[in-house]
Amino acid sequence: MSTDTMFTPLTDAEFRAKADAVLSGIEVTADRWLQQDVIDIDTSRTGGLLEMSFPNGSKIVINTQPPLHELWLAGRSGGFHFKHADGRWLDTRSGADFQAILSACATEQAGVGLTFSMV
Repeated sequence: MSTDTMFTPLTDAEFRAKADAVLSGIEVTADRWLQQDVIDIDTSRTGGLLEMSFPNGSKIVINTQPPLHELWLAGRSGGFHFKHADGRWLDTRSGADFQAILSACATEQAGVGLTFSMV
């Protein structure tokens, strides 16, 4: 992924809408898991920053980067940057899908299998 040619150019308004949809989808999924007693994940959102707190005290932080049109994810296993491409958010280094990386990070930190499929 050394080039941005595969990534979809977005207007600022498109980026905001798509990024907001991702953050909202994560919140909805975490709330559903809480209601279904799957896991107690606390979410806290301030603007373009979403923090997920796990029962063991660990956190995953997802942050929008409007000037770069990127989503950033930070968890125990590292930090990742994502750009939009053909309806998906892909890691700028590996090309891996955002929801796959988020699911892997959440599973690692929760100690139970968690799959995000709404983004």
